[in-house]
Amino acid sequence: MGLIRNLLALIGLVVVAAVIWAGVQYGPLLAQARQLDERAPQVYAELFRKVLETGNSADATVWKRKVAEDLSVEDVETTLVNVANELNIQNVGRAIPEEGGLPLSKQVEASTGKPYRFVKIYMFCNALTAAKMLDYTDAYSAYLPCRISLVEDKTGQLWLYTLNMDLMIYGGRPLPADLKSEAEHVKEVILEIMDRAAQGEF
Repeated sequence: MGLIRNLLALIGLVVVAAVIWAGVQYGPLLAQARQLDERAPQVYAELFRKVLETGNSADATVWKRKVAEDLSVEDVETTLVNVANELNIQNVGRAIPEEGGLPLSKQVEASTGKPYRFVKIYMFCNALTAAKMLDYTDAYSAYLPCRISLVEDKTGQLWLYTLNMDLMIYGGRPLPADLKSEAEHVKEVILEIMDRAAQGEF
């Protein structure tokens, strides 16, 4: 009986020691985690789920929309530009003015001398919101401007891609209320542009 009692006491001592060790090791991290935006756990859980599902971080950090099969590249481009104008967000990705975007597939073709499937990157920005984001942290410059890519996959199907902004908006400590509101508005605008362009609705 004494042996069992001593064994239980030893187990209890080990458990208490483990709890104290965990508290010392992870207590500060947990305290910092509690300072994050209330949606942060959901955002990171979704990110991790997508990494497990797709096997790569790129697929896990984007939103994508399948373009209706009866739409041409020109249809999608026209809708992108018209909806952006309607929603008062500037098309700033005009490295080649007549192109209105970065024609990556043409650059690949020029470099290789071989045809390549269609890939073009469009860039949109609200300069005032961008300035507020930069005033909060210069690291946001890596997210600017908002990019939407029109990609022809290997089967010929067109897709629209953009970065998932939830990590930027909700992944850290809560943004100041006015900045958060503007960032959420930009998110809504980009998603509306994508949704409508994917269906040719302008």
